[in-house]
Amino acid sequence: MQFDYVIAGGGSAGCVLAARLSEDASVSVCLIEAGGAGKDLIIRAPALVATMVSGRPKLNNWAFRTVPQPALNGRRGYQPRGKALGGSSAINAMLYARGQPEDYDGWADLGAEGWDWAACRPYFLRAENNQRGASVHHATGGPLQVSDQSEPRAITRAFLDACGEAQIPETADFNGSQQEGAGYYQVTQFHDGPHKGERCSAAAAYLHPVMARPNLTVLTRCLVQRVVIADGRATGVELRRGRRIERLSARREVIVSAGAFGSPHLLMLSGVGPEDALRAQGITVNHALPGVGQNLQDHLDYVISYTSARTDVIGLNPAGLSRLARDGLRWRKTGGGLFASPMAEGGAFLRSAPNVSRPDLQLHFVIGIVDDHLRKLTLSNGFSCHVCLLRPHSRGTVGLTAPDPAAPPRIDPAFLSDPRDLAPLMRGARLMEQILQAPPLAPWRKRRLYPHDTSDAALEADIRARADTIYHPVGTCRIGTDPLAVTDPQLCVHGIMGLRVVDASVMPTVVSGNTNAPTIMIAERAAEMIRTG
Repeated sequence: MQFDYVIAGGGSAGCVLAARLSEDASVSVCLIEAGGAGKDLIIRAPALVATMVSGRPKLNNWAFRTVPQPALNGRRGYQPRGKALGGSSAINAMLYARGQPEDYDGWADLGAEGWDWAACRPYFLRAENNQRGASVHHATGGPLQVSDQSEPRAITRAFLDACGEAQIPETADFNGSQQEGAGYYQVTQFHDGPHKGERCSAAAAYLHPVMARPNLTVLTRCLVQRVVIADGRATGVELRRGRRIERLSARREVIVSAGAFGSPHLLMLSGVGPEDALRAQGITVNHALPGVGQNLQDHLDYVISYTSARTDVIGLNPAGLSRLARDGLRWRKTGGGLFASPMAEGGAFLRSAPNVSRPDLQLHFVIGIVDDHLRKLTLSNGFSCHVCLLRPHSRGTVGLTAPDPAAPPRIDPAFLSDPRDLAPLMRGARLMEQILQAPPLAPWRKRRLYPHDTSDAALEADIRARADTIYHPVGTCRIGTDPLAVTDPQLCVHGIMGLRVVDASVMPTVVSGNTNAPTIMIAERAAEMIRTG
């Protein structure tokens, strides 16, 4: 089979690309996804994210593991990634955050010419249909439904009041004129119509409404094994469909959109990457590109949880599950209630020290106990708060574990490998504890899940024992013009014609916030680049 564009990966970026490129009826587009259609009830119901994120069982989730992390007591970290149309937007907490303008200006300074904030901002607006209406900061009419939360819990209001006790101002919009402060998150969720209250994944926003286009072919449960490269040009892909190996040809381009782990993995399986690493796996080198899989960045996250005697928070006990089931029926009728909650209802962007020029910490306040990505279940009612370091200095890698395309990538975030990352994270943890101990949360607060003394040594030990990702890996096929850059500012892979990478892997540095909205922005911009030449 032959198409103009073949897109490997149906995650957030792939869905945007497939929908936007197929708007031109004169071209043919094929999107290939290893997972399913992304329409399951557990995807559509926001609260049911808890059934997927743990990876036990692997529902719509690759459920990757990292290599042992020396700075985290040798623990192997956990990396959930979406495996369905919509990718990780199908299993995330739906939080809509763009980061800070300085993040994008920093990209341009690092060699990503044309990716400064002024150039990126219009593509955030193009994507958006914001419940708040059009304004200087937001837009309507885009495919991505961005909503205010319909009924945040009383405890989330108490968290914001507790932030006020800590002299943290309240902000009405993390994507407005000031990110710094505490507030409610906006979410990627349908706010009206027949899907009101449902998750608005990138697939639900962009792809599902246009699946009937005659020039668009969507293949699910197909694993792309390699990009076919001949004479320095990408000519198609090889994929596994069931037990069959098939080839698809691309007349114009192959676009790799498999994410920060999957995209470098696929390039290396295709013979594009660090020469020594490819030869060590017996892979023929099509093009030596040493930066493939380098520059991995992620937000390291530390969680404090408390049990609660209150019943207006989540508890995985018989009474709590019964309340949740009853609320599920309400959600099916009205789109509201607890089932519509992102669980991480509120948060804050903070500076770790007065001399830090802009927020370098982010809080996520969750209306239930989250322990080890829900892989350790606690029956008690309770709540949690997360703190992550937004601009880490540590850099990791993605590589191959085997030449077998079905083998997982080798993921090494190298958390805390740069000693500069520990001190601000510890300061953030202390500030978070101060907020959680404030009087407004006293009616909910019962017992700290992991008690420890207040010394610096004890806090450092607890971070090394329990900290892990907050699910924002980026950077492994970064934009740039230096020898370690993988893609140029048009997202074309250096040295290979007809091949682009479009997803979070192209970010030169991780943004100061959640990464899904920026990934969608990147794909919106890439689609225009491709269509206009």
